[in-house]
Amino acid sequence: WEGLDKNPPTNAIDWKGNPWNGQTSEEKGAHPNSRFTAPAVNCPCISSEFENPNGVPISAFVFGGRRAKLTPLVYQSKSWNHGVFVGSIMGSETTAAATGQVGVIRRDPMAMLPFCGYNMGDYWKHWIEIGETLDEDKAPKIFNVNWFRKDDEGNFLWPGFGDNLRVLDWIIDRCEGKVDAQETAIGYLPYAKDINLDGLDMTEADLEKILDVDKDAWKEELKGVDELYAKFGDKLPKELEDVLEEVKSNLDK
Repeated sequence: WEGLDKNPPTNAIDWKGNPWNGQTSEEKGAHPNSRFTAPAVNCPCISSEFENPNGVPISAFVFGGRRAKLTPLVYQSKSWNHGVFVGSIMGSETTAAATGQVGVIRRDPMAMLPFCGYNMGDYWKHWIEIGETLDEDKAPKIFNVNWFRKDDEGNFLWPGFGDNLRVLDWIIDRCEGKVDAQETAIGYLPYAKDINLDGLDMTEADLEKILDVDKDAWKEELKGVDELYAKFGDKLPKELEDVLEEVKSNLDK
């Protein structure tokens, strides 16, 4: 029962499989992280090709986290395995509402911790094995976005919301080979001139502040990645160990 009205059922089964009286029980009928679905055919604007088994080509995967200082607005991985690495180290800074602590990094690889039903190391290996079946020139490109960079006064540096489409435009341009990018220790970053700022109270110089890569800060970040990876023992794919060492080496250059 979704809790959308004041008339819960009195003779139902809760998410634990137990009899549930929504009128009297102090327990919730649904898991707090549950999802409710409806048949796709009920969607009035569904494409006539929706059930086509041939599917559609995927051009890009876009990961993202909430980081106030470290992660640039957007960057692209240098390879498929590097992209798996980028997804595997995803994390967000906690808010007071979440944990009572502010600024603690909560790792959530690929935003899949609540949903992955098996060892995350095996999940990463599955991604790597998919990459081995793909032609390099046809494989989806992998990106990471961060809408939440702040200045020293705590103000967001990027407007977010609908303006995030400006970054997605750049991602599409990269997939279509329309724009170049600058290579950094962590991946490929946009040139500020290639992100459309029309109508924004923002200059290219402002944008460059949120495209900055602080090598010292990233070296500290990778210490946390070492701790994360250590938890997986021999389940950690060697390919990710190799990428981690490569990124460390690049940061030392």
